Amino acid sequence: MWVLHVDLDQFIAAVEVLRRPELAGLPVVVGGRGDPTERGVVSTASYEAREFGVRSGMPLRTAAKKCPDAVFLPVDKPTYDAASEGVMDALRSLETAVEILGWDEAFVAVPDEVADADGAVAFAKAIQARVLERTMLHCSVGIGDNKIRAKNATDLGKPRGTFVLTRDNWWSVVGDRPVDGVWGIGGKMAARFARLGITTVRELGAADDEVLAKEIGPTMGPWYRRLARGVDTSPVDPTPWVPRSHGHEVTFQVDLTDPAEVEAEVRRLAEQAAYDVVEDGRPAVRVRLKIRYVPFETRTRSMTLPQPTSDAVTIADAAAALLERTDRTRAVRLVGVAAEMAAPE
Repeated sequence: MWVLHVDLDQFIAAVEVLRRPELAGLPVVVGGRGDPTERGVVSTASYEAREFGVRSGMPLRTAAKKCPDAVFLPVDKPTYDAASEGVMDALRSLETAVEILGWDEAFVAVPDEVADADGAVAFAKAIQARVLERTMLHCSVGIGDNKIRAKNATDLGKPRGTFVLTRDNWWSVVGDRPVDGVWGIGGKMAARFARLGITTVRELGAADDEVLAKEIGPTMGPWYRRLARGVDTSPVDPTPWVPRSHGHEVTFQVDLTDPAEVEAEVRRLAEQAAYDVVEDGRPAVRVRLKIRYVPFETRTRSMTLPQPTSDAVTIADAAAALLERTDRTRAVRLVGVAAEMAAPE
């Protein structure tokens, strides 16, 4: 089985450059309201900005210090939604299974008649050409003999390229990489593995399942070992993607110290989430609260609703109740509320 992982290159920045061709070749940073003097984080940065060390999730103020000549732009979600849909339509036009992973990436099944790596590479290049023709956006394509290897191959082909990663070259390519160099393993988990003396992908792949089960967990320990070995048997699933939740969050330009003001903001965000739930046509079954204290400590709380509901007051009351499980004495710089919905039929 051959699988492709298609990933748009610097997607949001590339969409902005399409709208403003004069920005081509310049360091572009998209995030917040586009004002680096305000609080906000980088949503994406062009390759030119990344050369200065600007990364997604970085505070805009930090990005401005690293790259003072960057062009800062506000997030425009509707435009990115439309661009993403154009990309996915281009992939579906190839009449093969497409599993959407997000705005800018998807798995694509290679037709059965493709029997070797050369054929898979040719199909990947056809995808790149189709996406570019229809959307004027460039993408990179990872090619693998399963989804995990295809996903890990993509970064090795960036930008605008392809890379083949299979059972035959897995260890020679990724074996000596740090543990978090594999898709699905983050920095915090890599630190836990380091305490066990496991620092590379090869070492994790060779680790004892029983030790991992004991130290990491009976399910997740062996699962991480399979990730390190590039093992996966799941097919490309073309089931239409549906959101699991709707949420909103706000970063305050001035820290909130009054608990009543924090609660008012939480209720406002909960009502916005409830509106989205109604639009989606599925009731909320769980509410999540995110709160970030000064200087930058984040906590989350959640609760299952007594019964599914789309009522804004009920959802707002639940979010406010979650506040009682937080420290109401601390200054707050960000709050967010999400309503998790019942699964579609």
